[in-house]
Amino acid sequence: MKITIDQDKCVASGQCVMSAMNVFDQRDEDGIAILLDPTPPAELADDVRQAAAVCPALAIHVEE
Repeated sequence: MKITIDQDKCVASGQCVMSAMNVFDQRDEDGIAILLDPTPPAELADDVRQAAAVCPALAIHVEE
């Protein structure tokens, strides 16, 4: 699994962090999402998929 974030689309809602806090975080200055782990372990796959599904801007892309 490989994760990317389109930071230009991100609206800083924080839904990704709430879904997968070991994979996503937010910049302090503007809340835009950042990746902590672009290739998370398999046990986090469901959390990452949930984060992508709840992103209001559809800024998270998951490659299986």
